[in-house]
Amino acid sequence: MLADALGLLRQGQFAQARAVLEGCTPSPDVEILLAHAHAGCNRVQEAARLLCRQAVANPGARHPARDMLDLLLPHERVDEAEAVLRAVRQRAGQDIRTHDMLGELLLQRGRTAEAHAVLTDGLSLSPAQLTTGNLMAVCLMEQGEYAAGRDLLLYILEHHPRSAMTHANLAHLLAAWNRTDESLRVHARALALRPDDANLRLNHALTLLKNGQMAQGWAEYEWRRRLPGRERLPAARMLPVLEPDADLRGKTILITREGGLGDMLMMLRFVPVLAALGARVYVQAPDTLHGLIRRMDGVRRMFHDRQPVPFHDWHCPFLSLPHVLHRMANHAGAAVPYLRADAGRVQAWAPFLPARPTLRVGLVWGGASRPDVPAAHAMDRRRSIPLRSLAPLAGVPGISLVSLQMGTYAMQMMDMPAGMRLHDPMETVRDMDDTAALITGLDVVVSVDTSVAHLAGALGCPVILLDRFDNCWRWLSGRTDSPWYPTLRIIRQIRTGQWDDVVRRLCSMLAKRDLPPSRLQPTS
Repeated sequence: MLADALGLLRQGQFAQARAVLEGCTPSPDVEILLAHAHAGCNRVQEAARLLCRQAVANPGARHPARDMLDLLLPHERVDEAEAVLRAVRQRAGQDIRTHDMLGELLLQRGRTAEAHAVLTDGLSLSPAQLTTGNLMAVCLMEQGEYAAGRDLLLYILEHHPRSAMTHANLAHLLAAWNRTDESLRVHARALALRPDDANLRLNHALTLLKNGQMAQGWAEYEWRRRLPGRERLPAARMLPVLEPDADLRGKTILITREGGLGDMLMMLRFVPVLAALGARVYVQAPDTLHGLIRRMDGVRRMFHDRQPVPFHDWHCPFLSLPHVLHRMANHAGAAVPYLRADAGRVQAWAPFLPARPTLRVGLVWGGASRPDVPAAHAMDRRRSIPLRSLAPLAGVPGISLVSLQMGTYAMQMMDMPAGMRLHDPMETVRDMDDTAALITGLDVVVSVDTSVAHLAGALGCPVILLDRFDNCWRWLSGRTDSPWYPTLRIIRQIRTGQWDDVVRRLCSMLAKRDLPPSRLQPTS
């Protein structure tokens, strides 16, 4: 019966699980599972009472509320989980773990001010507590308080000098603060403590890449393949690092899907390099990219990840291509533009664009929300701009704004800023091939850090990237240009979360027509 109840809980069938458990003979195991079932049914006080009783009975064990979170959050029972954690904290406020759990959940939900208050209460119980201190440092970083976060982590390290987690968080904070040289020195201390930790090695790799140390960074980035679930095909057939005189004639190379759309669009520049070595290149990618990739020279076959893997001599995930090719003369990949729009689609979409002679400006203000992935959701909140913050664009003379926005952020057009007119052709856009055709008819694309910025850059369209302060590794540190896309220019936040200055500089560039040069290929 316990196994049945646990199965029901994992399926999100909390009421059914409660019915099973209430018929069981009372025991600690039954009580813990019943607490989870109560939580999923929004029976807050019943859940909190049982969780606290079992936590007291097993003081050295993992707090049972942690298991409750693991069961509720995959089924989007976030409100219920928060309510139970608040009740648990009210009942057992001297147990610092209750502050940690609630503070972490609030951080994941983007409610940093509330998380700060909860974690402050926790630190008042134990100022050098390891978990609480690290969570508070993350909270301070989210609020743009980098110096305070650094000082707190240094204080924690005085009491826990061998905490690899704290060294790693300090390195991450320094990298986000764009102090990459300092970050790399701290990464070295974390890795000295846990040299085989793939997550630490992965974060070290990203800092190397952000610092412009490409060859070393891509080599270190291969550690990601040791993370659970990353190695889906036999390692023995992984494409090795190629020597300058490599000859791939007669060999079939399978490039496997990896990362987001932006990652794959960025890495497609390496496909022509493999084809030039004589390889038959097969590409596994989402359907939305198939039309674009089919037009690339050297691609023999396209398929999606729901199809059986075809015969191949070697396989290589998208994000390993820079490492595999780093010894080749053309290790930077094909020149921009390495993607081109379909001429027929360009012609078909032309009537959806505003009339000349105004400057046609494509606009993307939000990324992919992904609330089910806390780290990605937090990053998306930082990179996305509320449409209302772009209201000054309405006052720039001689421009026409064209939405390239997809997803939940497009709903912000229901409450358009005063005076702004936004042409919106996206309702009937089917895939990235349609988006590419629209971009080809524009003069410039203005985008936050999303796949559309990569698409426009790969097509050779002028791009103005509106970038967050703690920018992604791919845009390097302290740069306003990009080695990946010569037609892209970056306007970056001066302070975390502050977009006003970014928008002011954007309006100035558009008003002066101060745009990167276009490399768009003619489609006729």
